[in-house]
Amino acid sequence: MNTTTDVTVIGLGPMGLALADLLLKAGRTVTLWNRSPGKADALVARGAVLAASPAEAIAASGTTLVCVLDYAAAETILAQDGVADAVRGRLVVNLGTGSPEDARRAEAWAHAHGARYLDGAIQAAPSQMGRPDTPLFVSGETAAFTQAEPLLRIVAGHLLHLGDAVDAAAFMDLATLSYVYGAYAGFLHGAHIAEVTGIDVATYGRLVHAIAPSFGAFFEHQGGVVAGGDFRATESPLRISVPAVRRILDTSRGLGINTELPGLVDGWLAKASARGLEGEELAALIKVLRR
Repeated sequence: MNTTTDVTVIGLGPMGLALADLLLKAGRTVTLWNRSPGKADALVARGAVLAASPAEAIAASGTTLVCVLDYAAAETILAQDGVADAVRGRLVVNLGTGSPEDARRAEAWAHAHGARYLDGAIQAAPSQMGRPDTPLFVSGETAAFTQAEPLLRIVAGHLLHLGDAVDAAAFMDLATLSYVYGAYAGFLHGAHIAEVTGIDVATYGRLVHAIAPSFGAFFEHQGGVVAGGDFRATESPLRISVPAVRRILDTSRGLGINTELPGLVDGWLAKASARGLEGEELAALIKVLRR
């Protein structure tokens, strides 16, 4: 396999530009391709090579990082002339956003054309890339991960290989985003309580920031409880949360504000109480969610 650069980056939106910038700063030789070639000018001035087509870009390196909006955009690029031949014997790492089914379909396409494939999920903004704690989840064959790891650690210090199942990164992305959006829903409900009761919302935001690390440690413990299946009360018995959430619900009703979120959690806790789970760790609430 003839290659001319260490790595190819396809897609020069804000994230793709950040990836290419970090790779160049680390001393790697980089080939680029983007639908709008002008976006590559500053990187080319620093030594990057601009390819004329996706096929040329992929042929230039053993590993190609694809970072475009979604899988539909990636599939359009990979369907262009010459790509199916150029990709043979090479590794494609897709860092776009998609579903587990998208990941499985992309891997099947790569394998059908003699290529290795990794699916990845970046959970950081472009300005946060390249840090020791930058999270990047990757799934796919271990041999492919071994090949890509030195390059991926340049762009994301908190690199985690989730195993050979190619859809694992997409599932983990959905799981962690469920936490993010759930936590944000709680944050907004709290902000609403603050603003209607005259509490400074900016102060509330700073307090949430201050307590976040301790609650992160608590969630990590709860994850271990669920994983281990031992729900004996250790940190927070479920019974404590029953009246706590009810107070949030009753107070929200009294304030005349939206009650959907506390009402949802209160309903879960009521079901847990009915099943006799109050003496178990709060993580036992997952038993209500399980089918």
